[in-house]
Amino acid sequence: MTESAPPSHSAQERAAQLLVTAGALVQLNLEDARQVVRYMRPQRVAAGTAFIRAGATTDNDYMLLVIDGDVTVESQASPGGEGHVVTVLGPGSLIGEMGLIDGAPRSATCTASTDLAVGRLSREALTRLIEEKPATAARLLLAISKRLSDNLREANRKLMTVSQVSRALQQELDATHAVNRRLLGTPNPKGR
Repeated sequence: MTESAPPSHSAQERAAQLLVTAGALVQLNLEDARQVVRYMRPQRVAAGTAFIRAGATTDNDYMLLVIDGDVTVESQASPGGEGHVVTVLGPGSLIGEMGLIDGAPRSATCTASTDLAVGRLSREALTRLIEEKPATAARLLLAISKRLSDNLREANRKLMTVSQVSRALQQELDATHAVNRRLLGTPNPKGR
C-alpha cells in the first residue's frame, strides 16, 4: 500500500459519508464520522495486491474503510488446499476491525480487485482519538463492537444451520446403511 497525499475536504466528506453506511458503522452520526476520518491516513492499493494476508502476524493493528474500488476477501486456505472467496467488498466497507481491536493474526486474505482508495485507522491513531475526542472514540468503539457482535451472531446462525444439515445427513446415512444391511442380511453392529 502506498500513502496518498492528504485528502481534500471533499474526499474527507465522502469518506465520512461512507463510514456511516450499512456496510460500515451505521450507528455513528455524520459528525462523529467526520472526526474519525480526520484520524485516518489515505492510502492507495494497486489492483492485484494482496494487502492483508491470512495468518499474518505483523502490521495487524489497523482497519480500513474502502472509499473507491473493490476487494476480494478469501478464507484462509486449509493445509494443502486453496482459500475460498468469501465475499467481494466495495465502497463503504470496513476491513480489519478485529485487528484494530486485538492485533491478532489476520483471519482472511484481502486482495484489491481494482485499484483501491482506502482510509486507514491504526491503533495508534485510535489511541490519539481516545485521548483527544473521548466521546467520539467511545461511540466509534461501540459501533465497532455492535458490528462485531452482529457478525458473530450471523456466524452462529450459519453454524447452527450447518449443524442441522449435518445431523439430517447423518440420519439419512444411518437409514441408508440400515436398509443396505437388511438387504445384504448383515447384522446391525449397534445391536438393532
